Amino acid sequence: MSYLAIVDLGSNSARMVVEELHDDGTHTELIREKRDTRIAQNMGEELLLRETPILRTIEALKYFQSKYINFHPKVRAITTAAVRMAKNQTEFLNRVARETGIQFQVLTGDQEAYYDYLGVVSTLNVTEGVILDTGGASVELIAVDNRRSKEAVSLSFGAVTLSEQYHLANNIMPENLASANDYILSQYNTLQWLEMQYQKPVILLGGANRSLARMARTRLGEAEVSMIHGFEMPVDLVEQIFEEIRQMTRKEREKIAGLETSRADIIVSGLLPLLNLMRKINSPKVIFSESGVREGLIAETLAQQDE
Repeated sequence: MSYLAIVDLGSNSARMVVEELHDDGTHTELIREKRDTRIAQNMGEELLLRETPILRTIEALKYFQSKYINFHPKVRAITTAAVRMAKNQTEFLNRVARETGIQFQVLTGDQEAYYDYLGVVSTLNVTEGVILDTGGASVELIAVDNRRSKEAVSLSFGAVTLSEQYHLANNIMPENLASANDYILSQYNTLQWLEMQYQKPVILLGGANRSLARMARTRLGEAEVSMIHGFEMPVDLVEQIFEEIRQMTRKEREKIAGLETSRADIIVSGLLPLLNLMRKINSPKVIFSESGVREGLIAETLAQQDE
């Protein structure tokens, strides 16, 4: 028996899990923590990580350490799009290492997509579809056929960056929404393999998509609103919920049952990658997965342990 701590610094939030790894190849989650660090905030065209988000992030990392330190675990710390594209990446990583002792691995877009795929197929019974992981500063798309990854890509836009670039945080102007949709669709149109995914389901990862699931489950009167793994919903309901929230102010969205208050300014932008994808491939439904990069890392660690 051993312990594994995974620290996942995303562009919008930081997450940490502690897993007990058993000799029979199974694992038990002991701790799960999340902090809204929003490291991608106000990076702008300069692509610089700013002081306030950095301070929030370091505070969250120190808190995570206090929760896992007594387990003496192997620590795998990974970070994704915002840090990946930041021009002051090296300075940030050195500062984090100096102040917390945590050494981060910056995942490439391909690595992030691979771990997303691994996390989904190791926990969800799906044979085909397009995995969409909507993060704060990137989206990953993976075409799955017969449970195998056929194509994968990481695109440099996400919930936080779209919200800031197209002014989608509060009162949303139709022209700004249209511009954001045009941009996303122009990126999707470069992916010729999407044409082969016609009428396949979209398998969803990421905070905005989890919020969508909770909003839908609240509306449907489900007893366990947060039990979203494997939950399916038709695209008509996705469109209906989106149409309602896009017309609300930020304050009004903060009061929606099932939506975290901290996501009220990025939920519209966070759902645009899904809206455009499901329209492009005429998808009949979406399937939600709670398993992504972190679970992919766990699956890889267990496989290496068996070798």
